[in-house]
Amino acid sequence: MKKIIFRKLLLDCLTFFFLALFGISTIIWVFQAVNFLDIMIDDGRNYNVYFNYTLLNFPKIISRILPFALFFSFSYTFIKYETNNELIIFWNHGVNKISIVNFFFWISILVMLVQIILLSIVVPKSQEIARSKLRSSDIDYFEGLIKPKKFNDTVKGLTIYAEGKDENENFNNIYIKKNNAEKGFQITFAKKGVFELKGNERILVLYDGQTLTQNGKNITNFDFSKSDFGLAKMDSHLVTHKKIQEQSTASLIKCIQYIFGIKSYKIINCNKNNPRNIYKELFKRLISPFYLPVLILISLLLILTSKENLKYNKNKFFVFFIGFGIIILSESSLGYITNNLIKNISISILPIIITMIFYLFFIYRLKLSSRKL
Repeated sequence: MKKIIFRKLLLDCLTFFFLALFGISTIIWVFQAVNFLDIMIDDGRNYNVYFNYTLLNFPKIISRILPFALFFSFSYTFIKYETNNELIIFWNHGVNKISIVNFFFWISILVMLVQIILLSIVVPKSQEIARSKLRSSDIDYFEGLIKPKKFNDTVKGLTIYAEGKDENENFNNIYIKKNNAEKGFQITFAKKGVFELKGNERILVLYDGQTLTQNGKNITNFDFSKSDFGLAKMDSHLVTHKKIQEQSTASLIKCIQYIFGIKSYKIINCNKNNPRNIYKELFKRLISPFYLPVLILISLLLILTSKENLKYNKNKFFVFFIGFGIIILSESSLGYITNNLIKNISISILPIIITMIFYLFFIYRLKLSSRKL
């Protein structure tokens, strides 16, 4: 009977948790996807790159929402059970409160391990794949590079400006500056420009213009009635190297080994003189999930007080206040990570200390209640 009761309570908590997690994450993902339209429009990427990039950012959103969804879902479920007098059934069937605390504490450990896997393996890999798709993609939505009355320098070494655009999709009074670090620059003016597909290549055809070319100390100038300006195989201003967030956890650990002289090799972005960013990333992946058991223990404070108690509503607000405080603490702890390893270790053991405090509080409180009975 007790197994059925525990299974039912856990199922309700997890059902609401997954609904809240994926519901909130999807809403945030949709809003973020709208912002990512700039990748396609301003940077000239196609729909396939845009869709893959936005989809690969979904695991990151889930990992950020998970602590809030976990605390809110479990707290809401415990409040609902108390409001519907369902917790009384537990107590009448011989289920003591410390057994519920122990049961959900072990569940919180499992959730913590899932979050560690998500943050240390899934999210970095998805971020790396998303960034690599941008790096390897070509600029093939060229119309997005030209916006009337706006300078666009998305393409590396290229600045494009058009004064206007008519109803026939023709650009008027186009200015194009193309820089070359070795040879100099090229400036082109044209009264009209239109995009045309020639073979498999997208070409900007310019009409009635002039090109000024500077090559070393030589400057040449020529007029044209029609000229093709190819935009294929051009690079945007994307970051081409891996960011720390995209590095694997194993690589970050190797970086720490390099910093302390344990290994002789180093990885990208591994700065021996300033390892703070490496410490922060490892803290976010491996230490921050340790706050999840704390959040579940805080939500379990709701089972200590019956709704008949005059302080019940006050205790509910107090529990939510502490829970959101812990969420803020877990996020703000990253800002206190420094280059000092000893200080970082003291910050890292904080969630373990808080977990022990709350667990010992449950033992003390429930033993005190049993003595009164």
